[in-house]
Amino acid sequence: MERRTFFKSAGLAAVSLAGLGSGHLFAKPAKKPNIVFFLIDDLGWTDLSCFGSEYYETPHIDALCKRGMKFTDAYAACPVCSPTRASIMSGKYPARLNTTDWFGAPQPYNVQRHWTRNKPLLPAQYKERLPLEEKTMAEAFDENGYNTYFLGKWHLGPEGFWPEDQGFDVNVGGGHSGNPGSYFAPYTKVNDLPAPKGEYLPERLRKEAAELVHKDQKGNPFLLYFSMYSVHTPLQTKQVLKKKYKEKKKNMGISNEWITQSGRRVRGVQEHEVYAGMIEAMDNSVGKVVEALKQEGLYEDTVFVFMSDNGGLSTSEGRPTCNLPLKCGKGWMYEGGIREPMFVVWPGVTKPGSVCDYPVTSTDFYPTLLDIAGLPLQPRQHVDGVSFAPLLKGEKKLDRKAIFWHYPHYGNQGGSPSSAVRCGDYKLIEWFESGKLELFNLKEDIGEKNDLADKMPGKVKELHKMLVDWRKEVDAKMPMPNPRHKG
Repeated sequence: MERRTFFKSAGLAAVSLAGLGSGHLFAKPAKKPNIVFFLIDDLGWTDLSCFGSEYYETPHIDALCKRGMKFTDAYAACPVCSPTRASIMSGKYPARLNTTDWFGAPQPYNVQRHWTRNKPLLPAQYKERLPLEEKTMAEAFDENGYNTYFLGKWHLGPEGFWPEDQGFDVNVGGGHSGNPGSYFAPYTKVNDLPAPKGEYLPERLRKEAAELVHKDQKGNPFLLYFSMYSVHTPLQTKQVLKKKYKEKKKNMGISNEWITQSGRRVRGVQEHEVYAGMIEAMDNSVGKVVEALKQEGLYEDTVFVFMSDNGGLSTSEGRPTCNLPLKCGKGWMYEGGIREPMFVVWPGVTKPGSVCDYPVTSTDFYPTLLDIAGLPLQPRQHVDGVSFAPLLKGEKKLDRKAIFWHYPHYGNQGGSPSSAVRCGDYKLIEWFESGKLELFNLKEDIGEKNDLADKMPGKVKELHKMLVDWRKEVDAKMPMPNPRHKG
């Protein structure tokens, strides 16, 4: 018997025994909820209508968000993709896993062939795979009787480290690549997804997701992890959508506006018609899955999670979106790079239309979803995650002092090696090139315009010690001086 099949059978047996022990000898155990996790790629904090966009249209996501709790202070564990994705699957900070950059980024031993070769620092060496020794969230659900489905972007290691090796029964399109190469078939970088020429990838993946929902589950609940390639580059959409948003921009009287943030030219308003079309296609994918669940009578038995893996792309590669009022975007330690649009729908528990401003982060999903499903927690695994199920039930805070980030690399988008900590309303960033420490009060200054470091040296000292102590605890790898640099 295969390992996953054995554990699934054992999990079902345990559920049945739990029912026997309850005093209801012939009672059927309560059905576990289905979990549908939508992870979007490069979606900015204000890229949804329900998070403030007036140009992009996301009616299906907006309707789903209204059924649950919107989190205004939700964070990715890293300003780039692979580390955040690893944190969701493992419940650990990227610094603890040593998966601190997107898989494929330069290592210190091959940086001489990269544009960063003459920078002041050499990036820290990192692991380019999610280790198989980690018990993933998918494995935890799989072992407890869930059918586990993965669709879309994986980007957590080479072959042998793909979704089917990490606890998923089904893998549709997940492989080593961080982007599809093209959103129109043939998809040059999407693993094992043959398609007729010209097929549009978001439409294909949402069709595949709906078919998995319609599949006979044989009485088992399921975890459907829909990790979209959208809205990552390349910037491509269907012509009908591009035309729609070009006309909408004209009707709204929107014109190009540019501002400067941290020395980078960024859009001052959302108005990129191709990007808007990609967002609508992504929204339609969410709608297709919701429709399939309704058709199967599963809508009210399903918990929904919606999240992005890092901030919106605003400082390079076409600069397609605007993250204002946040500063910068993907690849940066400022809020635009790490604060994400997130909501959770837990039918019968979360108050529809509720809003939570307590900070949570991507390591928290692992224990939270186990908690919601009534499955055993894995405290030795999700050591950096805290279940935020109490927040979903209406409580106001969690037992956690701070959230940490560590990105000892240069980002393609202009960010540089740094660490950060948020404790309460205050956030401290340490920039490794200069040693500069920046302090912001996010409650009063969400745009991080006013550095309080000189005015509040005591708070700087307190948070910096917290950050240094945390780096020691997780054995965070640090960048080193670059001998090639002539400063």
